[in-house]
Amino acid sequence: MKAKEEAKRQVGALDLGTTGVRFVVVDAEAREVAAAYRELPLACPKPGWVEQEPRLMVEFALEVLHEALAKAGLRAGDLAAIGIANQRETVVVWDRNSGAPLAPAIVWQDRRTAPRCRELSQAGWEKGIRDITGLSPDPYFSATKLEWLLGHLPGLQARAQAGEVCFGTVDSWLLFRLAGVHATDPSNASRTMLFDIRRLSWSEELLELFSVPPSCLPEVRPSLSVFGHTRGDLLGAEVPLAGVLGDQQAALLGQGCLSPGEGKVTWGTGAFLLVNTGGRAVPSRHGLLTTVAYTSGGEVRYALEGAVFVAGAAIQWLRDLGLISSAGESQALAGSLPGNEGVYFVPALAGLGAPHWDPYARGAILGITRGTTKAHLVRAALEAIAYQTCDLVRALEADAATPLPALRVDGGAARNDFLCQFQADILGIPVQRPQVLETTALGAALAAGVSVGLWEFSDIPSLVRWERAFQPRMSPAKREQLLSGWRKAVERAKGWAEGAG
Repeated sequence: MKAKEEAKRQVGALDLGTTGVRFVVVDAEAREVAAAYRELPLACPKPGWVEQEPRLMVEFALEVLHEALAKAGLRAGDLAAIGIANQRETVVVWDRNSGAPLAPAIVWQDRRTAPRCRELSQAGWEKGIRDITGLSPDPYFSATKLEWLLGHLPGLQARAQAGEVCFGTVDSWLLFRLAGVHATDPSNASRTMLFDIRRLSWSEELLELFSVPPSCLPEVRPSLSVFGHTRGDLLGAEVPLAGVLGDQQAALLGQGCLSPGEGKVTWGTGAFLLVNTGGRAVPSRHGLLTTVAYTSGGEVRYALEGAVFVAGAAIQWLRDLGLISSAGESQALAGSLPGNEGVYFVPALAGLGAPHWDPYARGAILGITRGTTKAHLVRAALEAIAYQTCDLVRALEADAATPLPALRVDGGAARNDFLCQFQADILGIPVQRPQVLETTALGAALAAGVSVGLWEFSDIPSLVRWERAFQPRMSPAKREQLLSGWRKAVERAKGWAEGAG
């Protein structure tokens, strides 16, 4: 009996990201017990289009869940709860009765609705959309993806009006398939460009603008709450699904950033800087986004966010080209050179996000010569992650009118010592790295534990453990020289695909 009670003090976290799905089991001290991972394939059927198979999301989620539980020697019923963290703006549409997807998921990186977003800005909608949602019109967000599906899938608009289909972000899709509920939380809803972040409800004005029937959208519930229970036929037990957060908001929680002014950057597929702004939705004047961090017990917390679309994905791209066999090679290759020797890589492979917001930008490699090697390209890709993060931090500091004293980093690329040191150098502030780099999964686990009473919310910062701090050591003159080259390179990449067929 005692062993079973102890097992119930463990929680699971399902982290369904862009490049893969992970399940982690953590104990009552928030230490990892076991984990499993599967890479998710991406499809690019046309230039600028990025899609995924919704069925694989569910299939792989169940696979990694069972694998991690087996490694831990547990059954699903031994878990106190399972939390969910997910790639956010990606859209899934499915049949309400059968649960079958009606189209490939349109991934957040997809650019097919860039012309529509330009139309919205030219028609004067930018301020209205920003005032309601905290977001700028961009194909990154869900609304124009939903509008595109409604306009391009025969009969979908009529079926949506009749309440026969469900729309949702990835968390909604997982909740529906695992627990049979059509729900989401405000951290995900606030990324759709359909959600009023101050009223915490779907915006009737924007639903009308994008022709989205309200009946096809999920119910919005508090982030830190019990959303439902897993179907017994899937896991053999009805486990609470408790704590749902968009992946970047989950990482904010997983870094213990509960107080205003505390923030982190996650280096995953993209790079995402979030800073907690407390109970106030702070508008940005420098290209950042205002978003919901989480809701709990009737309280709402907001964040300022800067989003870079391609960070770690640039290293993955180099791997896919055959220049490196694994991301782990990048550190040694970058460190083999004394400097970048004037080579810059602007990884605008899916346009540019904050603070530029240019969906027509495209990737560019500049400064190459006959002597350029793969080491230069790899170093340029790592440096680009730091340069883009620097752009976000400077925009944040301009909005907040106060400097960031240190930067907390996480995500797969944070394992790279070269990147962390270069980031500290290019920002001129310490970079702090936690012991647990998969803080998205940790944040989902913490949210689940808090939701079912395993921890108090105030316990979270004490459950985060630090591994190392990187101190800046670059001269201001050298820093400015490198940043000047980066700014020139970015200008070359902007608007490249504008007018392309």
